[in-house]
Amino acid sequence: MIRPAPDRRFLFLQGPHGPFFHRLGRMLTAAGAVVHRVGFNAGDRAFWMGAPNYIPSYGTPEDWPETFSSLVEAHRITDIVLYGDTRPVHADAISRARALGLRVHVFEEGYMRPWWVTYERGGSNGHSRLMDMSVPEMARALTLSDLDAPEPPAHWGDMRQHIFYGALYHWFLLFRNRDYANFQPHRSLPIWTEALLYTRRLGLMPWLALERMAATARITRGGYPYHLVLMQLEHDSSFQVHSPFQSMEAFLEVVVEGFARGAPRHHHLVFKAHPLENGRAPYKRLLSDLAKRHGLTGRVHYVPGGKLARLLNHARTAVTVNSTAAQQVLWRGIPLKVFGRAVYAKEEFVSTQPLPEFFAQPTRPNGQAYRDYRRYLLETSQLPGGFYSTSGRRQLLRQVVDMMLADEDPYDALKSGKAAPRQSLRIVT
Repeated sequence: MIRPAPDRRFLFLQGPHGPFFHRLGRMLTAAGAVVHRVGFNAGDRAFWMGAPNYIPSYGTPEDWPETFSSLVEAHRITDIVLYGDTRPVHADAISRARALGLRVHVFEEGYMRPWWVTYERGGSNGHSRLMDMSVPEMARALTLSDLDAPEPPAHWGDMRQHIFYGALYHWFLLFRNRDYANFQPHRSLPIWTEALLYTRRLGLMPWLALERMAATARITRGGYPYHLVLMQLEHDSSFQVHSPFQSMEAFLEVVVEGFARGAPRHHHLVFKAHPLENGRAPYKRLLSDLAKRHGLTGRVHYVPGGKLARLLNHARTAVTVNSTAAQQVLWRGIPLKVFGRAVYAKEEFVSTQPLPEFFAQPTRPNGQAYRDYRRYLLETSQLPGGFYSTSGRRQLLRQVVDMMLADEDPYDALKSGKAAPRQSLRIVT
């Protein structure tokens, strides 16, 4: 059931770029809860938009554990809310919150993105409860529900807004961050470099789109069989924390070598960059060098981001570390090889073959098992909407506040028959 909101006192930590946490806090306040927000930099402060109960954190990272404990005690916090569970301030807060018996609400990009957002308690990605669930367990839980899996909307339009809010956030860090001199970003690049890359990408979007369209057309019209590699952002938490690789370059080397050893000589290998890849590494040149080294010149291709569907339509297989885009691969029944920890890395539909053997003769996923898995996610932790566009936020907020106020997390709620009702996406405006 939904607990009486006046009994709930939420502490927000860092959220996605943009106004989503501000809107969420405002709705929880309307429900009668008390909401506080910790800001670690000028970007956090700006996106809280002057709402009350803002708490600036001016201390060093070493001060944070004691600061967090003091805030929890002073404000009698019952719940913490955060986006992503691996950045240092969040990881430490989660550990301490668990010891204190607090609820931990974790938001993440949708496991079935781009149409969904992930809401879980305790952890996400490699720390998600899904990691320890089997597909048969999920199928048994689904017997308690007779809902049809919702269809995705026609369009959210989040990508442009995502890049815009990222650039704006880093602008605040560059020019308004004097009060937060002790702030240390959780990514390795200097703030100036990060801001420059975001701004450059925003300005180059029309030209990048033309380059992407041309590269995609050359591949889809090439008439050759090809295997698709789903690249990720090297600084992404899933890659950094739940992957066996220290760098994306190391992953590329393993894949190219495996392809050279196992793939038929008339097959090609296509690397698709993440849509938010900002040019921090010269992947196109790196792949050209790797192709020459392994005798694959002319058979290795690079596509700079963009949508995945057109390339997947004709792909023989797909390879990734642990990209969420692999869900689209499995939905199409395409053989998939995964190297890292991922919520979808279940034995029923992810190949365990060595890479050369996978490229030579891949095993196909169990389609029925994946459909059960997908439906389970859509009835539990996957919520329609997005963080960055107005329409996406509106749809997300219609449902997520009630789920946050409920006693049980989405997975336990389904097992107990108390899952939150789902809204049709066909009426989104």
